[in-house]
Amino acid sequence: MGDDSEALTAPKLPITGKRNILITSALPYVNNVPHLGNIIGCVLSADVFARYCRMRGYNVIYICGTDEYGTATEVKAMEEGCSPKEICDKYHAIHKEVYKWFNISFDEFGRTSSPQQTEICQAIFKKLLENNWLSENIMQQLYCDTCNRFLADRLVEGNCPKHGCNYDCARGDQCENCGKALNPTELLDPKCKVCRNTPHIREANHIFLELPLLKDKLEEYINNMSVAGGWSQNAIHTTNAWIREGLNPRCITRDLKWGVPVPHERFMDKVFYVWFDAPIGYVSITSCYTPEWEKWWKNPENVELYQFMGKDNIPFHTVSNVPSTLIGTGENWTLMKTISVTEYLNYEAGKFSKSKGVGVFGNDAKDTNIPVEVWRYYLLTNRPEVSDTLFTWVDLQAKLNSELLSNLGNFINRVLSFMAKDPGSGYGSIIPDAQGADTHPLTKAFGEKVGSYVEQYVEAMEKVKIKQALKIAMTISSEGNAYLQESKFWKLYKEDLPSCSVVMKTSVGLVYLLACLLQPFMPSFSLEVLKQLNLPLETKFSLSNEKGDVERAKRPWDILPAGHKIGTPAPLFKELKDEEVELFREKFAGSQSDRLAKADAEAKKTAEKLEETKITGNALYFHS
Repeated sequence: MGDDSEALTAPKLPITGKRNILITSALPYVNNVPHLGNIIGCVLSADVFARYCRMRGYNVIYICGTDEYGTATEVKAMEEGCSPKEICDKYHAIHKEVYKWFNISFDEFGRTSSPQQTEICQAIFKKLLENNWLSENIMQQLYCDTCNRFLADRLVEGNCPKHGCNYDCARGDQCENCGKALNPTELLDPKCKVCRNTPHIREANHIFLELPLLKDKLEEYINNMSVAGGWSQNAIHTTNAWIREGLNPRCITRDLKWGVPVPHERFMDKVFYVWFDAPIGYVSITSCYTPEWEKWWKNPENVELYQFMGKDNIPFHTVSNVPSTLIGTGENWTLMKTISVTEYLNYEAGKFSKSKGVGVFGNDAKDTNIPVEVWRYYLLTNRPEVSDTLFTWVDLQAKLNSELLSNLGNFINRVLSFMAKDPGSGYGSIIPDAQGADTHPLTKAFGEKVGSYVEQYVEAMEKVKIKQALKIAMTISSEGNAYLQESKFWKLYKEDLPSCSVVMKTSVGLVYLLACLLQPFMPSFSLEVLKQLNLPLETKFSLSNEKGDVERAKRPWDILPAGHKIGTPAPLFKELKDEEVELFREKFAGSQSDRLAKADAEAKKTAEKLEETKITGNALYFHS
């Protein structure tokens, strides 16, 4: 079933004649614990598609890792009194553990602070330089006299200058409220994030990527691939908006120390801007997976690239960074075919906030003792594909109790428990023969309906309509419950045993089918169902061709053989009670007083560090 053991085998390379799919999810920034919105927006969605592709028999690798360079890491290092590398080591391990608990099946989960990242990033830069796509120019930057340094974009906060926004905590690179890209000098009432003093403008020489010169090549790529790859509407809308606003030269260097060094004699004191180097992380992490990485990344004729991300990452993957830099090298790169974008998942009444204690973060989910398959299911049914969605505990409770417990769990337990009953009231755990299934009106019509749903499921997954495919799979379970009710199997057992055997063999086949269709969404659930069916855990329902297993789905009575002995049935889901919901709501809500106290404590801590260490220039980088 495409289990996680695949990631432990020898590195996979593209295979001639097979469908080769390269999947990436946006690299999570290393300086914090991922929350549920991060998880559904990137890694979990990509994992579902990767697992589906393996189930189809495609040759697929799924690449991700932590984005480790840049200002945010430096700030976090200062806050925790250690070096940027120590911060990266600490949080990379946290991320890895969170994704392991969520059953994310990476083929490689790496990091951008590797030697391979430096090598590939610098090689791309040199190609851009050779091809005359780079320029040098004076840039106005904010300089903090207190900290004695230029302030990179994330070291500045202020009011958003965009009309109608005026968000008062906009960063120097982007406003989280309206989503617009910014330059630090545009901010109104800017403040240094370290000392909270007001910086002033100084000039400095930097390197720029000449996006206006690349415009024709870029638009050709966008126009062709957005159609061929079936880009989501939010991706197309955001990309077109950026193009309409006009492309400007993009600064790719920063006055920092924690980053990929710029291999240029006049810029030896600078590093690459994190948004220049981070997307190259997909390539460098693949090179850590296999030294033959170019067979994936420089092979557009044989490899399809699917990328998953939140909406704030769109322009960096469709306009200003990934396509532009790779196109500018003049080399035959595998460019993104399909982009799957999510809007934001918000928490109860507002946004997730680690600092304010609001929301469920990756390491919190495990502590609730709610099983991972429930978390995965809820996040995927609530996947913000078209507009922002809301996580609420009441909604999670409703979906667990009504959809997983009363629909899916009820159907499977009802079938297997009846099968396991002793002869005289059941089948002694032995799957019966189903003679006459082809002519049994109710069962034949049911099989056609199931087959149609499986075809719709495949069509939805091929188009990366993840939430729709999950809904279809759960509809099959609902149809199974309706089939059981309509058949009145408990009466048939005594009155028409051959017909009852048809119904039960069909139903147990459907149990197996559901375990397979839901495997990309809830792999731990599927393994438990296979265990209860007494089937090998590596059993595959591969959907490996256009007909094959899809045709089998129309004949669920033929899926499992007569005479097979099932395992021991057990409840698959546990009810979430009202008192538990209230406990969780209170625990993860935070409070105004807590938020203020924590903010005051952090401000005081920062001020004390400034006073104690007299941070100037590069002192920050060697704090450890």
